[in-house]
Amino acid sequence: MYSLAQSVDIRGEAGEPIPHTFKSLKRLEVEFRRAELSLVVAGPGTGKSLFALFLAMSANVPVLYFSADSSAATQVARATAMVTGDDAKKVKSALIEGNFTEYAKVLGARWWTRFNFSARPSQREIELHLLCYLEVYGCNPYLIVMDNVTNVDTGAVGDAESYTFGLEGLFEYFSEMARETNAHVLGLHHVTGPHSDGITPIPLSGVKGQVHRIPALVLTIHKELDGLNSRILNVSPVKNREGFEDSSGNTFASFRLNRSNLRLEEIDEELPAYV
Repeated sequence: MYSLAQSVDIRGEAGEPIPHTFKSLKRLEVEFRRAELSLVVAGPGTGKSLFALFLAMSANVPVLYFSADSSAATQVARATAMVTGDDAKKVKSALIEGNFTEYAKVLGARWWTRFNFSARPSQREIELHLLCYLEVYGCNPYLIVMDNVTNVDTGAVGDAESYTFGLEGLFEYFSEMARETNAHVLGLHHVTGPHSDGITPIPLSGVKGQVHRIPALVLTIHKELDGLNSRILNVSPVKNREGFEDSSGNTFASFRLNRSNLRLEEIDEELPAYV
């Protein structure tokens, strides 16, 4: 039991924001704070994994990324393109052909970014990797990404009700993980059926399983094509304990996906801050 004055001393890194380049989200008072759980929700193929990976690469902090939904080849090619600015297709070809020497130095500089590619990681496996990270580097990751949360093996699920309760328990587990490690835990999750096409704003009620009670921050992403062989990702803060939120999903920050290097680029640098 701590007094308010004592709580200042035992806070540690809790509450510190993970560095990111999403200026439009900052104007909407969105931060990815350490010791907190957040959820990024979108339909299949919208770009939630690209969003999470770009956050991890641009933050350049200690990261442990559980990539159950994407292979090592996909993530290496994407991350290399984001970091170097090279064309992702060129990078992927070099990787497949075994001509990846030119990228060895730049990837080696990201030594504290680590991936797990198990398709169905268990909670035990997740904890083991966290302990290994701490043992090797002497610190916990600042950012832990779970891509996707439903890929985590929590045992058999009998029906829809047990599925929802299982997700609630899993999110409690991730929230506790964030508190214990002082990491920001970012979970990627799916939407309900009516929003699966991802072309209209997704409200808080569009989160699959309605498991939005526990995360401190919930972002939904919908897409639009800009007519230039590119895609715009619109990111809506539908829940935000530390700032602005619009549960309808109709207030969002927009980013153009650069099809070449897979970076997310600001569309409007002059938008005013939310008041």
